[in-house]
Amino acid sequence: VHAHQNDNNSNDNTTVSCLCGVHSSKYLNLAYSNLGCSFHLTTHPIVKNLCGMRIYCLAFVLLLCSCHPALSLSPLLGGNNLDKGFNILETASKLIPQGQIVNTAKESWKFAWRRMMAELAPQDRNGSYSRPSYTFEGRIGDKTFPDEPGRYHLFIGNPCPWCHRARLVVSIRKFTGQEIGVTQLVDDPVKASRGGWIFGPSSPDPIRRSKDLRELYEFLSPNYEGRCTAPLLVDRKKNKIVSNESADVVRMLELANFGRDCNGGDNGLLYPPELASVIDETNSWIYEKLNNGVYRCGFATQQGAYDRASADVREGLHRANEILSRQSFLCGEQFTEADIRFLPTALRFDGVYAPLFKAGGAHLRIRDFQNIHTWLKRCWEIDGVKESIDLKDANESYYKQLFPLNPGGIIPTSVSAEEIGLK
Repeated sequence: VHAHQNDNNSNDNTTVSCLCGVHSSKYLNLAYSNLGCSFHLTTHPIVKNLCGMRIYCLAFVLLLCSCHPALSLSPLLGGNNLDKGFNILETASKLIPQGQIVNTAKESWKFAWRRMMAELAPQDRNGSYSRPSYTFEGRIGDKTFPDEPGRYHLFIGNPCPWCHRARLVVSIRKFTGQEIGVTQLVDDPVKASRGGWIFGPSSPDPIRRSKDLRELYEFLSPNYEGRCTAPLLVDRKKNKIVSNESADVVRMLELANFGRDCNGGDNGLLYPPELASVIDETNSWIYEKLNNGVYRCGFATQQGAYDRASADVREGLHRANEILSRQSFLCGEQFTEADIRFLPTALRFDGVYAPLFKAGGAHLRIRDFQNIHTWLKRCWEIDGVKESIDLKDANESYYKQLFPLNPGGIIPTSVSAEEIGLK
């Protein structure tokens, strides 16, 4: 609501201009009179603060409807006990054209949604999701963080695809708790003091019994102000964070020995030297077009930003499908780090990224890309892969926790491994 002074009248004759285009001073005066309120609209600090805020038009309409004798909002339930909401369209449309009410509601919702999305996922000026950078750049195997068994601990969450990368390496290499500790986090942004990860009763924090990941970050890195993300790799001897960048964590887990025999061991099998350049090049476009591309679709707040991201996802899927028509895996006949990077995105695509994020268009499915689908089934049979994820929990988490994308909280029937054709 925007209140302003009529230049041709005294201070007592205040005209209220609603953003939906109605000059309704007498109705607003009647509304405030019925509420027992008396103040000068142009000088009241609340009104000044609300000037230009389209979202408050709805509050004005509700106030007007509730106070005007011809526009009672009660009962809200019709004769058939149907919930009709605030019944705005039937009541307020007697004073305000329906089109203006609808447009105001749409713009108000869009304004609130964009603010919530910016909190969830930082945006650039074009409405594109801008993934934050990370500040911890330690490396297992250097002088600061020597390669030792039992020294390091990994914190991961099942729904997160970036955590899933790290989990895949741990599972495929069959690391034991004596080699590296692993704690499964619970995603609950309501209980978390910052971010979304907390420690559940069955998986407490083994370092200092923190309630959530923020508390652990602050213990390990006092005065830390960044995002409290996972995966998180920690040096337990020094109580220091090694890294929270998934790409770096994956590479370290692939190359570390953790006390195993270096000769003839399995370290380096996922990143063999002879394929290093091919893997790095593949990782680059897999990340840009697919790993991050699906998030750029889901977190876009302007049409142009979504269109660009969606085109990237389509390009990435077609490129992967073409490559896999000629070979078993992304970098040849050997399962490598590049496949580990793509696998979490592919497994979540049909259940989340296409329907919820509209990645590449809401109708796309991994199952429709024959060569990718064949690759996915091949990867699923690798020892340790199917044990690395609870697919139902991973899919449902997006619908539960990303409420700006699913404000009603309705959780669709989860896509199972059987439906994807993996069992």
